[in-house]
Amino acid sequence: MRVWASLALALLLAIIVAACAGHDWASPGDVLRAIAGDPSLGARLLVEWRIPRVLAAALVGALLGLGGTVFQGVFRNPLAEPYLLGSAGGAALGATLALLVPLAVPQSLLLPVLAFAGAWGATILVIGISRVSGAVDAAGMLLAGVAMAAILGALRSFLMLALSDETVSLQIVLSWVLGGVQTPSWPVLGLMAAISAACLGLTLVLARNLDILGLGETMATSFGLNVTRFVMLAVLAGSVVVAAAVAFGGLVAFVGLASPHIARWLVGPLHRPLLPASALVGAIVVTVADAIARSALPPAEIPLGLVTAVAGGPFFILLLARRLRT
Repeated sequence: MRVWASLALALLLAIIVAACAGHDWASPGDVLRAIAGDPSLGARLLVEWRIPRVLAAALVGALLGLGGTVFQGVFRNPLAEPYLLGSAGGAALGATLALLVPLAVPQSLLLPVLAFAGAWGATILVIGISRVSGAVDAAGMLLAGVAMAAILGALRSFLMLALSDETVSLQIVLSWVLGGVQTPSWPVLGLMAAISAACLGLTLVLARNLDILGLGETMATSFGLNVTRFVMLAVLAGSVVVAAAVAFGGLVAFVGLASPHIARWLVGPLHRPLLPASALVGAIVVTVADAIARSALPPAEIPLGLVTAVAGGPFFILLLARRLRT
């Protein structure tokens, strides 16, 4: 109980600090007055811009934490991360189309839709390739994911070269690829919250079988688990979670890798407590990282993915060194 209270308190403090952070710092009192309905311009900016973005960052981090936990459980590899099966390349390709191809749809709607479709569609293709080739185990899907990521990366680079001109800036595409939470309206934020809650429920359904799968394929089969079928279903479910995260936050590095590890240190390896704990840790990490991205170099904004990569790179090296020693 103490762990959950500590995580909830840490998330609340992170949200408060992030709501205060920015080009013009606000005090906690300013934030409270803005929430209470202060009609001043500064208060309106806090309520209509900064607070929705802070909450959106928390939701993106929660989704990445959930996705990372599912993929690490499916592949039984603590170094697995949510973008293994080409979802990053698919999302980047979808975002590139949304940003560079003029379509009769508002870009604010088209970007998350195509990013989601690209991320999930790439995973569907990877699973299809694995089944056609007969390599339906985790290792086969990983190899297919590496190949798909290379293909999608090449297609994205081709589109960037072919569609860019003096009227279209590639910096927009690069900014999205480097990660960054866009400020949603309150209705869109409500939709994000509903999607995040649904994703949490979806992953919790997988929790028991993920624990069984962790015992090994032979033992899982003896428990009556259809390993091949469950792996594909779990990968699809995890990909939905990751696709939702990249649709609203771009490609944010290392959060999906690090959050499950931190949560595992706090609540243990069983997935029923591990999944919500990973979501809370991911929410805290992305909320703090987004606050740094907005406030470190005013008035410019650092891409969120760069902040998480700078912090996550050393963490990954420590994990790798620890794994090699064991």
